[in-house]
Amino acid sequence: MSLASTFELSSYLPIGILVLMALVFAGGSLIGTHLLGPGRRGEVKDSVYESGVNPFGTARKRFNVRFYILAMTFLVFDVEIIFLYPWAVTYTKLPPASPEAMLFLGRIIFFVGTSVVAYIYAWRKGVFRWD
Repeated sequence: MSLASTFELSSYLPIGILVLMALVFAGGSLIGTHLLGPGRRGEVKDSVYESGVNPFGTARKRFNVRFYILAMTFLVFDVEIIFLYPWAVTYTKLPPASPEAMLFLGRIIFFVGTSVVAYIYAWRKGVFRWD
C-alpha cells in the first residue's frame, strides 16, 4: 500500500466514525427502550390514539385529486426558490451587460416563465378553488 492510498483512506475516517456513532446510537436507543421501557399490554394501551378523540370512520377515505395537485404546485415553487438563491449570488458577481450575464438572465427568465405557465395552467384547471 502506497502513501497516497493510505492518505485517501484516512481521509474517510471521520465519516466512518460518524456512521458508526449513528448506528450505535440508533441500536442502543432501540435496545434500551425495549429493555427499560414499560411492557404492559392491554385493550386500552393498544387502541388507536388521535389527540384524545376516539377515532371514527375509515382510514381509507378518498381525497379529491386537487389536494395532491396543490401540494405538487407548492413543491414546484419551493424547489424553484431553492434554485433562485445560487443563481442570484452568481448573477450579482457577473460583469454587467456581458454575454455571460445575458445568458444567465435568459435562463432564469425561461425557468421562471415555465413556472408561471404551470401556475396559470393549474389556476385555469380550478386547482385553487375550494368549493
